[in-house]
Amino acid sequence: MNNRICEILNIKTPIISGGMVWCSGWELASSVSNEGGLGLIGAGSMNEEVLLDHINKCKKATNNTFGVNIPLMNPKSSSHIEIVIKEKVPVVFTSAGNPSTYTQKLKDNGIKVVHVVANEKFALKAQEAGVDAIVGEGFEAGGHNGKEETTTLVLINQLKKIIDIPIIAAGGIATGEQILAMMVLGAEGVQIGSLFASSNESSAHINFKNAIINSKEGDTQLLLRKLSPTRLLKGGFYDKIKEAEDRGATKEELLEIIGVGKSKKGIFEGNLEEGELEIGQVSSIIKDVLSVKDIFSKLKEEYSTALSNTDKLIKTL
Repeated sequence: MNNRICEILNIKTPIISGGMVWCSGWELASSVSNEGGLGLIGAGSMNEEVLLDHINKCKKATNNTFGVNIPLMNPKSSSHIEIVIKEKVPVVFTSAGNPSTYTQKLKDNGIKVVHVVANEKFALKAQEAGVDAIVGEGFEAGGHNGKEETTTLVLINQLKKIIDIPIIAAGGIATGEQILAMMVLGAEGVQIGSLFASSNESSAHINFKNAIINSKEGDTQLLLRKLSPTRLLKGGFYDKIKEAEDRGATKEELLEIIGVGKSKKGIFEGNLEEGELEIGQVSSIIKDVLSVKDIFSKLKEEYSTALSNTDKLIKTL
């Protein structure tokens, strides 16, 4: 496939892996890039030394384009920006903050910039800031979510009507059929999180991967609306948050329950009772821990089959 996303990011297939904390290390990023997509290193859980190490290992593991995802609310975002510039990382995805803060600086250093949004307002702000593309992330996505709770199906269609730059769809995507649906709605690429979080190359703990593939419909829910809406997989941590919210806990009480390091404990260390388990709604249809290579093969086959069936669907209208 050749479209604007492929041209901008210098990739063959418009599939991008999510820059997920505790999942998206150099091994996952390089594997996705080696399959022709864009692999992202998730800087959100890394200090400066760790990020630099992952960038260097990724450079050795792939000759293809890769990128780094930098949450702008992270206290280390400024130093992370300096690292990606110094190391000449070709692509940076930014999220959770004002895109105008670093976009021009990154572009002045030859870096392509993509910003993640969950609504029309911030999509327009990102476009005005000069980003090369946006990710429209819907309510189905794991982790932090938009307060509007707009689904991907609605969001992508809305953004296509007001945005001129390319759109990448994210949230609730784990099959080739879903990729085709997003393309029909106006996206020129997809960002996939949960499916890659459960892959062999993900740096997440095997306990977390097994929890993903064993999850069922309704096993994730959006909580923490008083702070930052976050989609969580049910477990001990989820139960504590749910009980607190049901009794009307204050922001301060919720912050005390969250504490520090809970996502590391759950996702990276595999403590499913005490750890915070952030994952997307689509986890209920993920049934196997697969290699990145097998994931790409599966997605391409499903996409091709769905595309070949479109003529039949059109004739039914």
